[in-house]
Amino acid sequence: MASSLSAARAIDFLCEHTPSKSRVMALLAHEDGPSSLTAVLTCKEPDHAYEAVGILRRVLARRDATTVEDELKALTAVMADAPASSLRQAVVQAACGTWRADPSVLFVVPEPEPDLTEDEPANGARPGPVAHPKLKDLSGKVVRITHLHEFHITDEDALLRAAVDRGWEPLPASELGDDDPRDLIGAVMTLTEDPDVAGTETLEDQSSAELLCPEDGDELADWSMRPVIARFTNGWRLRERRARPTTEPRPPNFAVLFAAQACPCKGEDEDCEECGWQLTPRTADLLHTALIVLADQAYDDAERLGDQFLSDADNATWEVFDRLPPLTWTADHRWRRRMARAFDDLARDLAKGNWPNPSCTAEEMALHLAIEDAPMYLEDRPEEDDHDSLPQHDDDYSWDGCSDLLFQDHDVLMLFHTKFNGIEDPEDPTNQSLGLGDLREAAWFTPFDNRGLRDPRRGFRR
Repeated sequence: MASSLSAARAIDFLCEHTPSKSRVMALLAHEDGPSSLTAVLTCKEPDHAYEAVGILRRVLARRDATTVEDELKALTAVMADAPASSLRQAVVQAACGTWRADPSVLFVVPEPEPDLTEDEPANGARPGPVAHPKLKDLSGKVVRITHLHEFHITDEDALLRAAVDRGWEPLPASELGDDDPRDLIGAVMTLTEDPDVAGTETLEDQSSAELLCPEDGDELADWSMRPVIARFTNGWRLRERRARPTTEPRPPNFAVLFAAQACPCKGEDEDCEECGWQLTPRTADLLHTALIVLADQAYDDAERLGDQFLSDADNATWEVFDRLPPLTWTADHRWRRRMARAFDDLARDLAKGNWPNPSCTAEEMALHLAIEDAPMYLEDRPEEDDHDSLPQHDDDYSWDGCSDLLFQDHDVLMLFHTKFNGIEDPEDPTNQSLGLGDLREAAWFTPFDNRGLRDPRRGFRR
């Protein structure tokens, strides 16, 4: 029967991607019914959906929409009017902690009337509902099982008939895209509990199981601040292909990209104004290597960390994220992947023959780490490396020159010092007196006013 609930509690936000569009969904908890999903917005760009989910999760965790004002403004400025408006409304609801739920999308299966037993009171009264406990309140162990199913639809009509027989109704045409005009996804989801889903053949059926432990930070799904993430086996059919030799991409030709410019004085005039500092082929090569390695390490860290707070994660040694200022240690998985991409973006600048001038706070931090790491690759490099074949120059390995000339300022480094706690907030008096701007985690990817924007469609290397 249809529930009469009109309000719910948002507990997470998720993305759904198809070839033609991306959706942002809200996972809602209902006091008197099961959890449900409801659409927040539909947009064309997957990156926009990812960023929207990141914004909504941060608002949900902090119950404060002011912390994402700049990021929200930047994202909605590049979105179409309809999804931009929907996102703004969703931010308000996430900050309030309640979510208006359409009763028509939530169906509650009525519980069967229990048989009277000797233990029940003589007057027939029954005890009231018991509050859903947290993991630590349960005396026994809890096992979580996550399933992965992949279905190949061989007969659409048979699938749809079977779903209709189970009471399913397709989404309205206005909510369906060209990739799924008959709402086959909804039909399959309706039938996934059946041993054999009509009109399909099963391609994959995996299960992942784990014991939940409060001491490890685990929590029941309805109470968890983090999304439930499961790991399944991957790509065993690719093992043979990966064993075959592949064509490695050709490295950038830094000798051409950063060819040294000769000065008429030939370096003999110490006061020559034309003998400026140069980013040389050898310096560019080591800086590029450091950025690529840091990007790979950051992607690895992000995959292992997920949405965990860094301080709550296990004691494994992290490659990148424990080297960032502590205010970033609460970042989510999406933020960490964007940080990994910042290293790639700067490496791509070098591969095109451009100086790696950071366009946002994240890229400034990425370049600081690369300059710190680059010197070690002068000694620690494979025998087949052709670094020594690059032309030599007096400005080779001038890391101080990189620090002085590749940045607008070094404000981001102040975030490492405890005496500057709170300076990241633009409302902080010290921040305002120094004109630092917004250095909070959520603003790290906001482009500087005087730098070019990165292509929002560039995606991620991994």
